[in-house]
Amino acid sequence: MDFHHVTVLLEETVNFVVSNPSGRYVDCTLGGAGHSKKILSKLGESGKLICFDQDIQAIRHAEDILGKDERVTLINRNFESLEETLGELDLLPVDGIIFDLGVSSPQLDEAERGFSYMQDAPLDMRMDSSGQLSAREIVNLWTEEDLAQLIWDYGEEKWAKRIAQFITQARREKPLETTGDLVQAIKAAVPAAVRRSGPHPAKRTFQAIRIVVNDELGVLDRALDQALNCLGQGGRVGVITFHSLEDRIVKERMKSWLGRCTCPPELPICRCNAKAKAKVITKKPLLPSQEEVEQNPRSRSAKLRVAEKI
Repeated sequence: MDFHHVTVLLEETVNFVVSNPSGRYVDCTLGGAGHSKKILSKLGESGKLICFDQDIQAIRHAEDILGKDERVTLINRNFESLEETLGELDLLPVDGIIFDLGVSSPQLDEAERGFSYMQDAPLDMRMDSSGQLSAREIVNLWTEEDLAQLIWDYGEEKWAKRIAQFITQARREKPLETTGDLVQAIKAAVPAAVRRSGPHPAKRTFQAIRIVVNDELGVLDRALDQALNCLGQGGRVGVITFHSLEDRIVKERMKSWLGRCTCPPELPICRCNAKAKAKVITKKPLLPSQEEVEQNPRSRSAKLRVAEKI
């Protein structure tokens, strides 16, 4: 497979996070190695780059293009094990950490991975192919109520109940085996007028199922404080999100690092001993330029937030 991926907010992210040519930097979402290549171009001989990806195909691709560089360590693990892994390798503290969340273009474009509603393929959606839960299991075994809740919570889809109803109706006749089967059920559920005017009717449902299959929000939630723990003083973490659920988690977590008092207002003095751990560098999230969006439409919803450890 050609693991070609157009990296989003490339210059902005690396410029914000990488400042020390002799430093240690972590790319938590290796993907097509776009950020990693850019980081390496800014590092000197004694700099180090540690790359995580749970997708073995991303690691194999990176072995071809980065593998000969002695400054690089490739780790085939989910970034959920960030702190533990860096500790095991005696690579703490680090100077900067980058997260580029969501699905990489190759995962979307390679039909058999089952991420895309544009190509017919087995229902899968696992980023780590050894994972237990697949999209096929969710679509065929979960109750109508649980499906509706999932599509509403993680896809923010207003037709969630109706889509869940049509999925359960369709699977009574025969199991939904492919992305095409699922798209057909979703299209039947969404009124024709809505289908004509908005984005692809399956977009939000596919997003919701993918998030649950890979526990994306749970993993992110567990990894953000680890990232801060792994940084040395003055080190920065940059996070690129692609939908409001991820962005909300990142925004709230970075806010919690500011050490604002959480005591009830009626208390005369602070009892919570709140202490700032970081400062937020991007007061508002950084968005792609119009030019970038035109060149790469998938970048349209990207937001970058950066915090610095104090």
